[in-house]
Amino acid sequence: MDLSLINKYAVVCGSTQGLGFASAVELALMGATVTLMARNQEKLINAVEKLDTSRQQKHNYLVADFQYPEQVKKAIDAHLEKNNIVNILVNNSGGPKGGTAIDANTNEFLLAFNNHLISNQVLVQATVPSMKKSGYGRIVNIISTSVKQPIPGLGVSNTIRGAVASWGKTLANELGQYGITVNNVLPGYTKTSRYDYVVKSKMDATGKSADEIEDNLVSDIPLKRIGKPEEFGAAVAFLCSPAAAYINGINLPVDGGRLSTL
Repeated sequence: MDLSLINKYAVVCGSTQGLGFASAVELALMGATVTLMARNQEKLINAVEKLDTSRQQKHNYLVADFQYPEQVKKAIDAHLEKNNIVNILVNNSGGPKGGTAIDANTNEFLLAFNNHLISNQVLVQATVPSMKKSGYGRIVNIISTSVKQPIPGLGVSNTIRGAVASWGKTLANELGQYGITVNNVLPGYTKTSRYDYVVKSKMDATGKSADEIEDNLVSDIPLKRIGKPEEFGAAVAFLCSPAAAYINGINLPVDGGRLSTL
């Protein structure tokens, strides 16, 4: 099985922590040169230093706030103008705050739309020409299991994640002819800061302890545990590998079997 990403160049978004960083770590371990992209320069510098360089990769970073697509465009355009190749793009950004859809302000939807779908579109439009030219392209969108089964209390997130999933499937149909695959990976409960936020929100809403909340969450997972970031990162990295060349346009849950849908 060909899992080597030596001489491949990846841009991984939202990658100073959590699922984005876990994905970047796995890509680097498989030989890719990784460009981290996020809004906090100090955290980016620290994250880059933690990536594997055993194959003499020279990892780097780009600073941009995904709430402002114009910043994203400026950063990725500058990266490409330096004759940098992009073979792999991992779209990822922090999820919107919790709350019901009916109570959400319309600005919350607009902000989330910019943060996720519009910034993703900017990045894809910028990097696809490089993928076509190099003859190798992988686009992975980190979204949510809510695209298959809406999560109570995450109204804005459920809405926007669904839009990104449909956008990704549409791109898969359009770009497949060039050998570029587009897939969505759907994290379940995974030990990240986002998971901590979800637990805290449920504690505030119910008055239950963190242990009680986690016991309740785990009860719905056939594997009876919360996922590890590296397990999720491995799934993303596999989809970016040569071995996954014929996997295109899918929604891949990495959730321990929690979803009740196929």
